[in-house]
Amino acid sequence: MSAAYGRQVVVTGIGVTAPGGPGTKGFWQLLTDGRTATRRISLFEPSPFRSQVAAEVDFDAEACGLGPQEIRRMDRAAQLAVVTAREAAADSGLAFHTLDPGRIGVTIGSAVGATMGLDEEYRTVSDGGRRELVDHEYAVPHLYNYMVPSSFAAEVARAVGAEGPAAVVSTGCTSGLDAVGYATEVIREGAADVMIAGATEAPISPITVACFDAIKATTPRNDDPAHASRPFDASRNGFVLGEGAAVFVLEDGESARRRGAHVYAEVAGYATRSNAFHMTGLRPDGKEMAEAIRVAMAEARVNPEDIDYINAHGSGTKQNDRHETAAFKLSLGEAAYRTPVSSIKSMVGHSLGAVGSIELAASALAMEHHVIPPTANLHTPDPECDLDYTPLTARERRTDTVLSVGSGFGGFQSAVVLARPDRRKR
Repeated sequence: MSAAYGRQVVVTGIGVTAPGGPGTKGFWQLLTDGRTATRRISLFEPSPFRSQVAAEVDFDAEACGLGPQEIRRMDRAAQLAVVTAREAAADSGLAFHTLDPGRIGVTIGSAVGATMGLDEEYRTVSDGGRRELVDHEYAVPHLYNYMVPSSFAAEVARAVGAEGPAAVVSTGCTSGLDAVGYATEVIREGAADVMIAGATEAPISPITVACFDAIKATTPRNDDPAHASRPFDASRNGFVLGEGAAVFVLEDGESARRRGAHVYAEVAGYATRSNAFHMTGLRPDGKEMAEAIRVAMAEARVNPEDIDYINAHGSGTKQNDRHETAAFKLSLGEAAYRTPVSSIKSMVGHSLGAVGSIELAASALAMEHHVIPPTANLHTPDPECDLDYTPLTARERRTDTVLSVGSGFGGFQSAVVLARPDRRKR
């Protein structure tokens, strides 16, 4: 449904749990400082693996307000989602207890679900992998929750008292964008008035690291973890795995204005496409991402020259960086050369399904503060990546309209346009 025919959807609350700093404030400080949160993996002993670096969240569930029962019941990814959703709810100023719970919905994105819980429980029931025939009686009572990713949405719904539409979106590394896009459509069509939308991921486990090792997608730059993630740089050699969550409170714009809410941005346009090409490969022309960008801009009713900043997927793999550079040129034309671009994965790593929402949080905060976060570690640009990637240092710039894009295994290509809701008369 086009935004022209539905209700205006705005962001009134933001919560972030990301590497490098507690909460949204710490996250934004890290980005604007241009600091990196990538380090040697500490969640398990990584020495047997090719890639031994990651961007970990310094997360203490108990200190973040979770009780013993919640901690035992939930996988780390679910814990991150609940804590982050509570921050977003508080930031929105909404009195949730006064709302009709049937008009509050939840959409959470995740690419790999409860990876850490499943990894740990398999080791337990198989006696460290020594038993082919496992004994389920050794597993935690809530193992079913680990196996069904929909439990993430259920836990967040329970935390905020939401009884409306609830779903988990799992579209690989575009999950965080697609969850917000889907939630926006739910409000536009009138099925809910408020949506808690975002994504979570806690994939830093031996099985995930082994899988990315096998296809050589992650960097082997273990001797310099702080500078291992190098999007668009000629010396890049793979992405750095990350974890984290970002959650938003989305509301009908009219309702938000009536209650005097602080509005970060309007979710003005969203589109997703599939390349129907290859599970992990990308066509170099960027055609499908370009099409998603064009459709999202058309829905938002903005032109290429209206885009003030592009928050890139920027994973730090050669095929991805060149693919989306081509997509920007194809969709924005000459305006692509005049538009600042950056990749925050250079600082917080690639948290798979969660990163799209984390990048949307960075995009909304860029609009809030009129500051464009940099691409860290970018010293020698790849000659084929010849746009303005905002190297090393944050940049002050009037930022009213932001494009955020994502690219995921399976061929998914998604784009979201955030804009100031007062930029035009509706």
